[in-house]
Amino acid sequence: MAILKLTIITIFGLTAFANAGIAETAILVQSTTSTKNSGLYNHILPIFKHDTGITVNVVAVGTGAAIKNAMNCDGDVLLVHSRKRENNFVAKGYAKRRYDLMYNDYVIVGPVKDPANIVGMNDAVAALKKIANTNSKFASRGDSSGTDSKEKSLWESTGVNQIAHSGHWYRETGSGMGTTLNTAVGMGAYTLSDRASWRTHANKADFKIMVEGDKRLFNPYGVMLIDKTRCPNVNSIAGKAFIDWLISEKGQTTIAAHRFAGKQLFFPNTK
Repeated sequence: MAILKLTIITIFGLTAFANAGIAETAILVQSTTSTKNSGLYNHILPIFKHDTGITVNVVAVGTGAAIKNAMNCDGDVLLVHSRKRENNFVAKGYAKRRYDLMYNDYVIVGPVKDPANIVGMNDAVAALKKIANTNSKFASRGDSSGTDSKEKSLWESTGVNQIAHSGHWYRETGSGMGTTLNTAVGMGAYTLSDRASWRTHANKADFKIMVEGDKRLFNPYGVMLIDKTRCPNVNSIAGKAFIDWLISEKGQTTIAAHRFAGKQLFFPNTK
């Protein structure tokens, strides 16, 4: 996907902002656990601050909670991964526009013993059906996050009412990705994870990626400036500067450069 070229307007806009004497400011970004826990912000934010003087503070929660916080005017920028809810956020007037930012994908991970016999599959829906049909344990985040929403949509495609089996083979943790992965490892259960969270997760035990490569596992991230007409306290100037930097050539290249164990975690997606 094409990386947006850095425009002269963006270059001079950021420079003017920094030279105006108001760059010593801070913004609050409502974001997801996957971006923070994968180390993305530790990588990009010092570079952004060096370029602009703006400090970025991040609240990392599930996408559902991040959107709710943004709708409560707690923040300046929203950066999440649930396209339907992002579009709804814009449609309701909480942001004027959603910007494509980056993407990675989801994977289904599980124990090497693989009781549902799904290893090597690239059809996530068929794999979930096999998990259900064999009553194999599955750990769900169950927290209204972007990952949880993706998982629920995949289950809907199977025709299986997995919630009816809650507490039996289907276990809802109500927690973030790291805790859910630990729970899955602890009880030998399959789970759905974004690839960045899985790659950077320390407690893998004998778990491995079982299912990957399904186009339905595509995981795009979007970024939005919270609308000042809805939330008068929004720092629109600094928030817009952050978004402009993220979608610029410099920002997109910086995102692409973030790696763990030599592997790229997020891929630029600005159009």
